[in-house]
Formats: sequence, C-alpha cells, structure tokens
Amino acid sequence: AGWTIAQRDRLTVLEAPEPGSRIALVDVPEAAAKDADAAVAAAWAQYKPDMRWPQLQAVDVPPKDGWSRARQFVYQTSPSEHRAVIAGALFGGGSWTALLIDLDESVAEKRGSQLALVIGQLMPKGGERESFAGKPAAKLGASELAALTKFVDDARVALGVPGVSIGVIQDGKVVLATGLGTRELGGKAPVDADTLYMIASNTKAMTTLMLAKLVDQGKLAWDTPVTQALPQFRLGDDATTRQVQVKHLICACTGMPRQDLEWLLEYQAATPESALAQLGTMQPTSKFGELFQYSNSMAGAGGFVGGHVAFPKLRLGDAYDRAMQTLVFDPLGMTATTLDFARALRGNHAGAAGTDVDGKPAAATFAVNRAVIPLRPAGGAWSNVRDVLRYVQMELAEGALPGGKRYIGAPALLARRAPQVAVGKDATYGMGLVVDTASGIPVVHHGGDLIGYHSDMIWLPAHGVGAVILTNADAGVLIRGPFRRKLLELLFAGKSEADAGLAASIKAYFEGIAAGRKLLTVPADPAVVGKLAARYHNDKLGDLAIVHRGAATLVDVGEWQSELATRADPDGTRSLVTIAPGVAGIDLSIGTATPRTLVLRDAQHEYVFTER
Repeated sequence: AGWTIAQRDRLTVLEAPEPGSRIALVDVPEAAAKDADAAVAAAWAQYKPDMRWPQLQAVDVPPKDGWSRARQFVYQTSPSEHRAVIAGALFGGGSWTALLIDLDESVAEKRGSQLALVIGQLMPKGGERESFAGKPAAKLGASELAALTKFVDDARVALGVPGVSIGVIQDGKVVLATGLGTRELGGKAPVDADTLYMIASNTKAMTTLMLAKLVDQGKLAWDTPVTQALPQFRLGDDATTRQVQVKHLICACTGMPRQDLEWLLEYQAATPESALAQLGTMQPTSKFGELFQYSNSMAGAGGFVGGHVAFPKLRLGDAYDRAMQTLVFDPLGMTATTLDFARALRGNHAGAAGTDVDGKPAAATFAVNRAVIPLRPAGGAWSNVRDVLRYVQMELAEGALPGGKRYIGAPALLARRAPQVAVGKDATYGMGLVVDTASGIPVVHHGGDLIGYHSDMIWLPAHGVGAVILTNADAGVLIRGPFRRKLLELLFAGKSEADAGLAASIKAYFEGIAAGRKLLTVPADPAVVGKLAARYHNDKLGDLAIVHRGAATLVDVGEWQSELATRADPDGTRSLVTIAPGVAGIDLSIGTATPRTLVLRDAQHEYVFTER
C-alpha cells in the first residue's frame, strides 16, 4: 500500500511512499551479461547511470526455488547519506533478474517487511518452492540426530563459536539434549544441556505466555486497553496511546520503531519505571497495524502490565519477576530459568564471545547485556536446553503438561500465534511468536539476540516436533536458520540446502569482516582523534568520553567502552567506528560545528552529542 510502480523497457521501479527510496528490478538477457557481475552493472546503467558507490563485497548465494545462479552485492555508503544500497542477480529461464535496493535507512527498517514481500515473490518462470505440505514427519533416529549434531558442531568450529547447546523433542519425548564445545572462549569446561545462556528475545514468548495465563484466569483480556490495566502507560503520541490494547504491546504492529540505543547506552540508573516512562518520549513512525516494526520497549511494557495485574502492590520489576516465576517457570518445571543475573553467573553458564576486527574469536563486551535488566520482559531471561524444551513441549501439547494435566486453556495460548502483522510473504508475527509457512507447513519460532548470545526455539504444531539451539558467540547467529532448515530436511527428506546455505553464509561473514577491515585505520588516526573534545553529552543518550590510552583511542559511555578506529567514507569525510567485539560497527560522525559534536544514528533517529 502506498508504493508506486513505473516500467520502462526492461526496468521496473517500485518507489516507497517516502520519495527517493526505490527497489528496481531489471531484466537482463543472457546475451547481454555473461555473469552476475555484468548483469548488475547493466542494471545500474539502466536505473542509475551515475551510480558511484564503491562495491564493498560480492558473494555467491546458493540458488533455490528454480533459480540456477545467484549472487549478492553490498556497497559502501557514507553515514551522512543514510542509505542502504544492496544488489542481487538471479539467473533462471535463460535470463538474469537484477534486484537493486536503493533505500533511505529509515525506510529500509520501517518497510523491511514489505521489502521481504518483494524478494519473497521473485520466482523464475516455471520455478516453484519446495513444500512439505501433507507429508508426515519421519522419526528422528540415531543417524538423523547424529547428522544434525555434526552439522551444528562443524558450523561451530568453522565460526569459532566456543559453545552450542541443542535439543530436539518429538512426540512428547526428548530425543536429543546435548552440548558442543566449551562454556568460555579458550576454556575447558564443556557446555551441556544444563548450561545457562541468555535467551534474549525468546523471553518475549514466555512473557506473552504469562499474559495468556492472566487471560485464561479472567484477570485480563487481550483487548483490554493498556491504560486501564496500567494507568501510567503513555506513548509520545496520545492517539496511539488510546488505541493500544494488551495484545498490541507485543505484536510489533503499533508503528513504534526500534529505539534500542536509548536503553543500550544509558542504563546504569535505569529501572522498569524509567523504561516505561521512556516510552512516553517515543513516537510511532508508521500507522497503527500498518507495518511490522519491532520494539523492545513496547514488549517490556507488556511484561510490566502483566506483572502489575498479577501483583499490583509490588514495584513493576518485582511484580513481573514474581509473575513469571509463579505463572510460567514453576508450573512448567523450568527450575533453572532465571531473570537474576547474579544467580545465573554463579552456576553452569556460558560466557559471551564475539569476533574481533580481524575476524578472530574474542571475548565479547558482556556489560552491554545488563542494559536489558530494566527492560527484562523483552529479553532478560537465562535458560538452558532442558528448560526451553519443557516450554516447547507445552506449546506442542497446546497447554497440557506431561501426564495430561491442563496448564492453560488452548484459546488463550493459541491466540499468541494468530497473525497480527505480516513479516513478509510467508511469515506473520503474533504475540512474541513468528509463524512461518514458507515450507508449506506452519513453523512457529522466535530468535533471541544479545551481545555474545544468539538462540532460537522452534516447533511444528502439526507434527509434534520441537527444537532449541543456544549459542554463546555473535557468529552463532549464522547457525540458527540453517539449523532450522536442516531439521526440516531430516524430517521430510527435503532438498539438501542447509549445508550449502551455511557454507555460503560463513564465507560471506569472514569476507565481509575482511572487506570492512581494509577501510579502517587501527589504532585510530591521531590527526583525526587529536581534534576531538574530551567529553560529549546528549540529553537522551547521556555522556560519552574520549579516552586516549597509549596509541589507542577509546569511547567510554560509562556502562561500557570500546576502542575506536577511523574510516574514510566515500564522500571524503572521516568517521569514528567502534571495534570492541559485540559492539563493533557503531559509527560516530564528526561534526564540523562549534562547539564540537559527534553524531550517532540508528535507522530512524539521529542523536547529536555536543562538547561539554
């Protein structure tokens, strides 16, 4: 809705409602382009002959859905352009289809689900997607489970991930629960099915389960106005505030954008109350129910609403913690799962790892993860494979516990899977859960991402199968999707795509790091950092200091710090870039005004730090 389409010869241009952001599709005959590089060059010549962005990376992508060849291209833009520029070339039916993505970053984030819809529609003539619809799931025996385990372990080793724990449940029985590798980078203690990891946004589904219990008990309804349940709830837009019902807090459908920098950079004195109050400063950037926009702050509010309804005399954080313990963790037998960092860190837990500026495994900046504590309904839980499988089994049993005892009524439970907003062609977001039907069957899942921790939980409602994967390194994010695909291949004798897809992702990951590294000067250029002020301030993000330590220059935000590199940008400017594992890649643009300034941007917001 709102996009326009224009066609000229072999060029089709889709323009977003925001002028100047476009997706171009160009048909390039094989006779005019011997390979993907030539096809994309020909496409740019038709769409934007004066294109001058330097190519940062090009990587072959395993073709599928009837395409026989595929390649992706990434371009370097300058921070001041605020531009996302990517291209792809697909070959099928004797012709190339070139896809050029030329979007303002705010549009790319806000309309990511629409971009996914466009890409999801691209098929060659006569091509079709593989479907498992109507097929029974095979029993996962020793050989299949060994193949799945080896697949994950090979990926773990190739990516330098210290530890991965995985589990699978089928027909009510845990058929796999194991750990691969070690708890710490360079350590010897092994991970296992009892090792705790931060499960990050997987917490959201458990938070919505707590809300569902309250609905099941008649203490709340999904359509209860939030201001009725929690009178102090406010958004920066009064009209949106009045529309928000309980289900909307965790549907990613209210138009509230991601504003993670506002809780990641200034959290030392933050509380659940201050996190809730911060929502009152945030404005929606799309219409209510129009687009998928992921908001951790809104999900946090959802948990605090439930906690307040359950325990109205307690402070918001205490009420949420008790509600989760008494309504979710205890009834499901999730005895190891906790929202208490101190408890988790005392026991069998996995330490956070990342990748350094040269592509080598390194300890991650764990301190940043404490930022989620004031916003913990969105991602603050620690859990292990055994406990998450208990949760997944309850989902598969539609609210029944092992032995048949009813934990929750199916209507309240299953309402969380009902589509609230489209994520792309074949996926919808419900309440803290994604339902994906790309393979012809519903696959319910949700991922979790924090510094050094990346995970996924998956279940196939129609086939009695569920799985969980927990990793303790940022590179572990690359294993999640292929793990899900490999599981489907083993269950339904699917085409062998997981191995090639994972190999291509690993190759692109390390090549991308190497390409980015060539642009950086480490330690930072003294001529650049020597002109910086010692301290800067932004009213929303707080203070940051520039610290010189020997040849290195660091940015210190108080809660955490990172060494800085300098980078030459295509427009001739110089940027400062964080390089600490886990928080690498944050750009600080150097202002030219007096007093001196540094500019930090996310996709939809700009924060100016002024010398103080």
